[in-house]
Amino acid sequence: MQGLLVLLQSHKGSEDVALLADDLDLEIDEILPALDFAGVLGLLKVKDGRATFTDLGLRYMSGSIRGRKAILQDQLRRTTLFRTLLRALETAPDKRLTDEQLTQVLSMTSAMADEAIQNIVNWGRYAGLIRYDPDEHVMVAVRLPPSSARPPSGSRPPPSGPVTPATSTGRRAPAKSSSGEAQTAPLATAVA
Repeated sequence: MQGLLVLLQSHKGSEDVALLADDLDLEIDEILPALDFAGVLGLLKVKDGRATFTDLGLRYMSGSIRGRKAILQDQLRRTTLFRTLLRALETAPDKRLTDEQLTQVLSMTSAMADEAIQNIVNWGRYAGLIRYDPDEHVMVAVRLPPSSARPPSGSRPPPSGPVTPATSTGRRAPAKSSSGEAQTAPLATAVA
């Protein structure tokens, strides 16, 4: 999504979706999940095949890394999925969710757990809303003072697309279709 937003910015904030896909050397359906997710977050809108930044999207793109993370925190907190996730973390007896508990929470939403769970973890971590311990397979909410929307520094933007279960090295590999091409996750529908 971030790369798509940067490209849209280079097109002065508004461009035909087909031209954006062409510039990225991708098919239109390959950029739709990123467009949808950016739309769910209120960063852009697509009308008549044209993607255009919203005012929030313009602020996001002109902001510092911390400013962008603050916007992401606010926007993610407004989504049904993250509200549900953060509520589940807050009400859990030890304020933690195991992978199994997370899958149960996601089963109550429109999220497809196998495809969306890693993206959810990555975006939540990047925005500073959650921490994830890959050794213990546990998610923990990050407590931010209400007046402070400063996420932890040093985080990297999450990768795009779903991620498959960990390999023996502990790293996760991009999901592949039957043709061997990397797939993109329908995270926007899961987050909305």
